[in-house]
Amino acid sequence: MTSTQTILVLGATGQTGQHFTRLALDAGHRVRALARNPAKLSLQHEGLEVVQGSISAPLDLDALLEGVDAVVLMLGDVVAQRDRLVNTTFVRALVPVMRRKGVRRLLYQAGGLSAAPGKRLMPVLRLVRATIARAYDGQHRDNEAVMRWLDTEARDIAWVVHRAGIGSDGPSKGELRRSRTWISIATFVDCAAYSLRLLFDDDAVHTCDGSAYRRGR
Repeated sequence: MTSTQTILVLGATGQTGQHFTRLALDAGHRVRALARNPAKLSLQHEGLEVVQGSISAPLDLDALLEGVDAVVLMLGDVVAQRDRLVNTTFVRALVPVMRRKGVRRLLYQAGGLSAAPGKRLMPVLRLVRATIARAYDGQHRDNEAVMRWLDTEARDIAWVVHRAGIGSDGPSKGELRRSRTWISIATFVDCAAYSLRLLFDDDAVHTCDGSAYRRGR
């Protein structure tokens, strides 16, 4: 069982991020949440510290990472990412500070329609990305750039990427597992629960896999 950790969560006010933060606190961890608008994070807990800020503005990363054991990135800005690699730029700045502060573990949440380094999406996923999800192509290109950079420039830290098939809010539909071949459309809470387990899964280090319900493939 994982001992109590201090987790820095970026994207804690998002739909998956709020569930992740709650689940991490319920599991006995401490959470430092970066939020552009702290009022959007409705949780109150003695183990929660909320820091106002945004990756689009100057941040004191040394202070943000002080005393942190792991970092979770659940970031997305569909407008900004249309023509800029927002997350990639931030990750490239974050990782050197993680090294300096001795923070060794990182989870990055990407979309299930973002291809892992050196791999192609399944034909059905390529079709979805090119048609009904094409408005989010900038986000997927940014995610792919993050994964390529981590894979080539940051293998000294214990990073893992969850290529999540996030669908909608609602009750749990079951437990997700790591899958190299399939991605299930999952609820926010199920994606959050899986990401929390994945963050401390040594067998998943340096992987960019999807997630699927156990009853699936």
